[in-house]
Amino acid sequence: MRSEPFSADDSARLIEQVQRALANRTPLFIRGGNSKAFLGRAVDGEAIDTRSHRGIVSYDPTELIMTARAGTSVSEINAVLDAAGQVLPCEPPAFGDAATIGGCVASGLSGPRRPWSGSVRDFVLGCRVITGQGKHLRFGGEVMKNVAGYDASRLLAGSFGCLGLITEVSLKVLPKARLQRSLTLDLAAADVLRELSTWRKAALPVSGACYIDGKLHIRLEGGTGSVNAAVDRIGGVDHDMRFWEQLREHRLPFFDDPRQLWRISLPNNSPIDPMPGNVLIDWAGAQRWLKSDASPDTIRQSAQAAGGHATCFTSSSTTEPFHPLAAPLLRFHKQLKQQLDPNGIFNPGRMYDGL
Repeated sequence: MRSEPFSADDSARLIEQVQRALANRTPLFIRGGNSKAFLGRAVDGEAIDTRSHRGIVSYDPTELIMTARAGTSVSEINAVLDAAGQVLPCEPPAFGDAATIGGCVASGLSGPRRPWSGSVRDFVLGCRVITGQGKHLRFGGEVMKNVAGYDASRLLAGSFGCLGLITEVSLKVLPKARLQRSLTLDLAAADVLRELSTWRKAALPVSGACYIDGKLHIRLEGGTGSVNAAVDRIGGVDHDMRFWEQLREHRLPFFDDPRQLWRISLPNNSPIDPMPGNVLIDWAGAQRWLKSDASPDTIRQSAQAAGGHATCFTSSSTTEPFHPLAAPLLRFHKQLKQQLDPNGIFNPGRMYDGL
């Protein structure tokens, strides 16, 4: 068992504020470290701050399970895991030292390893949440075998606080790879997807694939023998391993471009066709970062034509940062919101107007 330097259960205060908001019909803006405040629509509501509700509740390295309160910082969790030779497999971006594990789950963002390890949602075993009725409920459990309410806890991942206030989360963690290597290859854009497909069929231990400025960056993770064999097959030259953290945290020079930043989600085999701006290809082609001055409609039409969708990562650059939902899907989202937050007090409008 490991504990953080500071740990406190402040759930009573959070419950009281939610119940007061319900009585007064006051909307609440859920905030932790506020590291992802740029993502989504502005919320006009009273702030409810989770950072005082923090600490690692339990951690069993042998069972690969950690439970932490929502206000616990991601950096502290990573430090505890690192000391035990373990990691959060989906390597969620923090965008600063203030990021909390509650915000990590609520945003549902994953790093470069996501296509090979899974998303944040895939590693959520259970959650405690304050509902729109002011009740403090537990969904899921701390082991994979406990599936009661498992889907409900996974719904909270990527919900941006619109369905309830997460107070605690249990996550599956994994051991670090024995060996990591980062390689760079000079490659034409037309050859990138073909090579990645070949390596995938050969079951090479790839855990990151990014293409920018005519160079394909590859990360390999696994056992010593498998990684070294993959290096021999792929070739290329060694590259600084810090590249992957810089990519995850948007600290590469590409992200310094003052134009709007868009995240384009596509099927991973989508052709590398020209887009209206500068493009960085991540997730072996499934995620493409775009810097562009083109209109939101132009960018979304381009993404939709390729079978994907586009999200704006630049604060206040568009009134609808998330890709508009089809009418049946929006109706389902509204029904879900009505069930879990019938009075609409949690982060109203953060994702979509009227939600």
